[in-house]
Amino acid sequence: MMKVQHSLSTMLPVFTLGTALLSSAPLMHAQSDSEHSQSVQNSQGHQQKPSQDQNEAQKTVMGTIVKSGNKLILVEASTKARYQLDDQQKAQDYINKTVKVTGVLDPSTGMIHVTTIDPA
Repeated sequence: MMKVQHSLSTMLPVFTLGTALLSSAPLMHAQSDSEHSQSVQNSQGHQQKPSQDQNEAQKTVMGTIVKSGNKLILVEASTKARYQLDDQQKAQDYINKTVKVTGVLDPSTGMIHVTTIDPA
């Protein structure tokens, strides 16, 4: 009888702990999924926001359109920064002229997605 009591008193805390862990496992898993989902949403939100800002933020740059190799680029008047132009056809009429280019700048490539080119 003493051995049974000793075995039960030793096994009872282990059994209780095991039961508690098993019953909370789905909860911890659900919480982990929820945290993962929130983390993915946050990272996607941060990734999408710059993209949306890039698509919405029109920028106007004053400069001169010049030939660089076989491409036409815009050299900004004040900073001498060089920008690629996605619409080479629009730029063709303004080679070596000072212009005002409006479009969306992709900072990762230095490309202006041209909306308009107007004489300055």
